[in-house]
Amino acid sequence: MAQSISFHGAAQTVTGSKHLLNLDGKLVLVDCGLFQGSRELRALNWLPFPVAPSDVDAVVLTHAHMDHIGWLPRFIQEGYRGPVYATAATAGLCRISLPDSGRLQEEEARHLNKHGLTRHNPALPLYTEQDAYATLKQLEKVRYDTNLALPGGATLRYSPAGHILGSAFAEIYFANGERILMSGDLGRKGSPIIKDPTPVDYAEYLVIESTYGDRFHEVQDPLSKLEEVFKRAFEQGSAVLIPSFAIGRTQELLYFIHELQDQNRIPRIPIYIDSPMAVGATELYRAAYEEFDDEMQAELKIGHAPLQPEQVTFCRDREMSKALNSQRGPFVVIAGSGMCNGGRIVHHLLRRLDDPSTIVLFTGYQAMGTLGRDILDGQEEVEIMRNKVRVRASVERMTNLSAHADQGEMMEWLGGFKRAPKQTFIVHGEPPAQAALRERIERELGWNVAVPTHGETFSL
Repeated sequence: MAQSISFHGAAQTVTGSKHLLNLDGKLVLVDCGLFQGSRELRALNWLPFPVAPSDVDAVVLTHAHMDHIGWLPRFIQEGYRGPVYATAATAGLCRISLPDSGRLQEEEARHLNKHGLTRHNPALPLYTEQDAYATLKQLEKVRYDTNLALPGGATLRYSPAGHILGSAFAEIYFANGERILMSGDLGRKGSPIIKDPTPVDYAEYLVIESTYGDRFHEVQDPLSKLEEVFKRAFEQGSAVLIPSFAIGRTQELLYFIHELQDQNRIPRIPIYIDSPMAVGATELYRAAYEEFDDEMQAELKIGHAPLQPEQVTFCRDREMSKALNSQRGPFVVIAGSGMCNGGRIVHHLLRRLDDPSTIVLFTGYQAMGTLGRDILDGQEEVEIMRNKVRVRASVERMTNLSAHADQGEMMEWLGGFKRAPKQTFIVHGEPPAQAALRERIERELGWNVAVPTHGETFSL
C-alpha cells in the first residue's frame, strides 16, 4: 500500500485550499478552494488542475468558505464526476454560496467586456451560475462521527472544527490503519453559536492551517467595541459600514448585537444586512439546531431569537441596497465581502469612504492585496471600481472576532495530542505566520514539521 499527499493550493498562501491524497492509486481531493486576493493569486484559478479532474475519485470538503469550495464548479466543469462529501450544514451553505459566486463571475465578465477592460475577447467567467447549480447535484451529506468508505480502502470521519457552521476536521483512515487529520480551518473555543473544536489525541499525519500562526488575537471584548461604535454613530449621525463574511461573521455580529440590545447597552438604530448570501446563510443557521453550543440552545429554549435583533432589515434585492445610498445616519450596513474584494460593501465604500462622518468597522482578517487591507493599513487613497477615493472615514477594527485560532490557541489544541504525529504539514498561511508556527511546534513539541510549496508531494 502506498499513500502520498500533494499540495495544489493554500501552500504558503492563505487561499485556494486543494490537497490531493493518493491512496494506493485512488485520488481523493480534500477541499477545492478559490484563490482570492492579489491579481497574481487570482490568475492561478485559470490554470488547469495538475491531474485530470476525471481521474479524481472523491472530493472531501472541510467547510463552506470560498477559499475551500469556490473552485468546485470549475473542477466539475473540467470533468470531475464523482461525489463531493460534506457535512449537512456545509452542503446547505454550498447551495447558497456557489450559485452566488457563479453570478459574480458572470457579472465581472460582463463588466469587463462593457468597458473594454480585458485582454481577452470576450472576457469569460471562471464558471457560471448554471455551472454552480450543476455542482450541487454531486454533493453528498455525511454526518459527524460516522464512518464513510472512501476509494483506496480509506475511511472518512468528520468531527466539529468550531470554525463556522458545518466546519469539520476530516479524519481519513488509510487501509493500513494509519490516518491523516485534515484540519480545514481550526476554530476557537468559546465562540458563540457553534460547538468548540473537537479535542484530538493522535493522528499519524496532520495538516494544519496557520492563518494566525505568528500572532495572538488581542484581548478585546467584542461587546464593548460594538457598544462604542453604535453609541458614536448615534451621537454623530454616522453611517457604519461593516465588511463582513456572509457565513459565520455576520451571524456572530447579529448574536452580539442582540445581546447588547438585551442588556440595553446600545441605542436602537437601523441595521441592514445587505448581502443575499448572508440572508440565506442566516436562515440556515437558525435551523441548524444540532450544530449549536449549549449557550445557543439555552437562548432558544427561553424563547429568544439571538440571530434576529431589533431594527434589523435583510436586504433581499438590489433596489433595497441602492436605496441605502440616500439613507441618512445613524444606521449600520453589514455587507460582504469581508475583505472588500467584491460584493455590495464595495459600492457602499465607493459612496461613503471619503465622508469623515462614516465609520468603517473591520471584523476579520484582511489578506494582502485586498481593498480591505489597503484601507486598514492606512492608505490615504484607494482604488474602488477604477475610481480614486480618498479615505476620510474613521477606520475601526474588532480584533477578537476571528473564526481562526491564533498561535496560542493552535498550540493549546496541538498540546492535546498524546503522541507526536509522524509528520505535520503547515498550510493556509502567509510565510511569516507559517515560519513562526513551525518554529514553536518544533521547539516546544519536538515534532517533525514541513511547510509545503505549491505542487510539492510527500509520501505518507
